[in-house]
Amino acid sequence: MTGPFAPYLWVFTLLLFLRVIGQIVVVLWRPRWLPPMHQWQSGLLPYPLLLANQAVVLTLMVWICLEFTRGVGVFVHPKRSEMGRFVIWFSYLYLAGMILRYIVRMIERPDQRWFGGTIPIIFHCVVAAFLWTFGAYHVS
Repeated sequence: MTGPFAPYLWVFTLLLFLRVIGQIVVVLWRPRWLPPMHQWQSGLLPYPLLLANQAVVLTLMVWICLEFTRGVGVFVHPKRSEMGRFVIWFSYLYLAGMILRYIVRMIERPDQRWFGGTIPIIFHCVVAAFLWTFGAYHVS
């Protein structure tokens, strides 16, 4: 059984999905009640490429969630403790990178403390939490 892991994976997936939808809404309609586009992406990737990457990540996350919900599939069985430990380690590294990114941003942009430009950072942390949960299942 996948125990309590599936609901958490679904929550993290839904959060990332809502971020992507919010970003699309901002690109298409620029509503005043959502932050402007420059707050949604770091600018490292052009938006079309970013959206394509987000679609790939979301597709993989949904696939994993579906397998955890059903309790069968390549992402669920067999449990792989070595892979799980690696994914947990990677999730810590990923989260540490986002914490460092946040610190650097706040040093470089003190005018935007505390939350300016943090949407990408926050949602990378959501992906790190997804990875940690996935890894924890395989180690459990």
